[in-house]
Amino acid sequence: MDSNDRIAVGTIFKIGKNLFHFTVFLFIGSCSQDQIVIGEEVTLDCVHQNTSVTIPSDLYEMGSIIQTDEYPPFTKKLTVCGITLIARDDVSDVFMIRVGQTISEMFSIHEETDTLKQQKLLKNLYTYHTVIPLFYGEDWSFHPDEESDWEELNNRHSICDIIMEGVPNPVMEVVEHILHHITDIGLHFTDIDNWGLTNASRLFNLTKEAIELGYYNVNQYEEINEAGIRNRVILQEYAYWIIYTSWNLRNSHGPDHSEWSIFTSSELENKLKSSYQLVQETVPSILSCPSEQTLSLFYP
Repeated sequence: MDSNDRIAVGTIFKIGKNLFHFTVFLFIGSCSQDQIVIGEEVTLDCVHQNTSVTIPSDLYEMGSIIQTDEYPPFTKKLTVCGITLIARDDVSDVFMIRVGQTISEMFSIHEETDTLKQQKLLKNLYTYHTVIPLFYGEDWSFHPDEESDWEELNNRHSICDIIMEGVPNPVMEVVEHILHHITDIGLHFTDIDNWGLTNASRLFNLTKEAIELGYYNVNQYEEINEAGIRNRVILQEYAYWIIYTSWNLRNSHGPDHSEWSIFTSSELENKLKSSYQLVQETVPSILSCPSEQTLSLFYP
């Protein structure tokens, strides 16, 4: 897609017969006049507890790429900090390793780190068997014979989005979809009062505020028919936006156009001070912005 023509791009998760359908959609021109009002119902549809999971003694370990038939139709995996990346052979090992390194750097330990809370989050990522599928390019389609395997993966693992290699805005693509899993699973179960995908969390109330003030246009999500799933996606995307923006990644790594109108950390502080405070009060003790050195490797 030509970025000059892109008004808003999002990823919708629709469940039909327990199968996730990732639909990338394009809006040309203005959105509808009436803003969607986020409802009280929130469905944690993409999270599934796997009681058989083994939590390693080293929660921070980054393994090596392993060929496996454990996640058909995917053929290889890489586990880092409680997140298992899975891919088919068309995804390069180099890309897979760089995504893993990005995750590892997000869980760096520094003087502000609350290691007990960080480790609790990592344990939750393992407990809910967090898996991110990697695809090459925007065509992530499966052969009809593989669809039942894909359905089974989603029934057994927590899969809240995908990452694509070789697409525009590669840093946004990687950081956004890692954060979706960290917030939907890790932060939800670790800090539910602040980051919970519920109608009682600070995140929920601050998302409503941003929508009402016109900084976060969620009209594109009306394509999701199920209200609870739609609201989960709206919260998930807002959590990503305020963290990504507070890390000052948008000016340097895009996107230029989106449903979110704020570009910098200082702008976030000035326009949505409470959302800025949520990030500053809770994120630095758990998460770090990946280094520019690592992020620059995603560009050709």
